Amino acid sequence: MKQVAIFGASGFGREVMPLARQQWAAGGEPHQLVFVDDHPPAAECNGHRVLTYAEWLAQPASSRHINIAIANSAVRQRLVQRCLADGVQFFEVRAANVVQLDDVQLGEGAILCPFVTLTSNIRIGQHFHANIYSYVAHDCVIGDYVTFAPGVKCNGNVVVEDHAYIGTGAVIKQGQPGEPLVIGRGAVVGMGAVVTKSVPPGATVVGNPARPMVLS
Repeated sequence: MKQVAIFGASGFGREVMPLARQQWAAGGEPHQLVFVDDHPPAAECNGHRVLTYAEWLAQPASSRHINIAIANSAVRQRLVQRCLADGVQFFEVRAANVVQLDDVQLGEGAILCPFVTLTSNIRIGQHFHANIYSYVAHDCVIGDYVTFAPGVKCNGNVVVEDHAYIGTGAVIKQGQPGEPLVIGRGAVVGMGAVVTKSVPPGATVVGNPARPMVLS
């Protein structure tokens, strides 16, 4: 039997689990679907067992498949490396109503929540999280371990580098062919921000138009 897990039994993991459950049920393969959590909040959550990672590895399995539903991208990457070392495979979680159009390349381990749209000529790296009602428009390049919170509007000709976090309701202005708007590696775009120009690596921007956050 395949052992299948969502890593993370907190808020986002609980949102992702019903999508995974529907997906694996439709596939028809014998499997056991559980939560994995380093600090289990309970023995069971929303009808699924919650196991530590070591407990999950101890379950008899023909193969192991996991999706990392952890918002913190650095933690997500560490967990991915742990799973790779143990020969665990990654699977994509995709809501049934996701819209994906032409020439979209998507790395492994993505989570595409309900009402996500990926339009055309898009390149997306590994372990991307696109939360509910987010979209990625034409000719965008999205790096590894990027997180889109709910309702992110990423317009065309935008580059989002590895580990960037785009907050709820943020709008990223369209770039130009050959001159994309760039969200730098590890940058944070605040909730509701309107990004009209490139954001340096590691910066946090907020507001409309988005500007570097000033610490008081």
